[in-house]
Amino acid sequence: MPLKRLEARVYGFVQGVGFRYFVRKNALRFNLNGYAKNLPDGSVEVVAEGEEEDLLKLLELLKTGNSYSNVEKVEYAIKEPYNDMSGFDTY
Repeated sequence: MPLKRLEARVYGFVQGVGFRYFVRKNALRFNLNGYAKNLPDGSVEVVAEGEEEDLLKLLELLKTGNSYSNVEKVEYAIKEPYNDMSGFDTY
């Protein structure tokens, strides 16, 4: 199956509640490369590359969030991969 890239922005109460680490744990579980990054407006940017099926699993988790977060909305796009990342980082 060809690789794809997920570019997502998660809005709501998602900073300071372990959300990025929740994303990282699940991304690694799905063998995805990328990062989760806090943005100045209070949202979290998530970029991940891997099998499209696994990206869609991660996307569903982004919409739910962890037990401490409150996700209001997720804007996202599935694109062709850049193949420029290894591992999964948090910023």
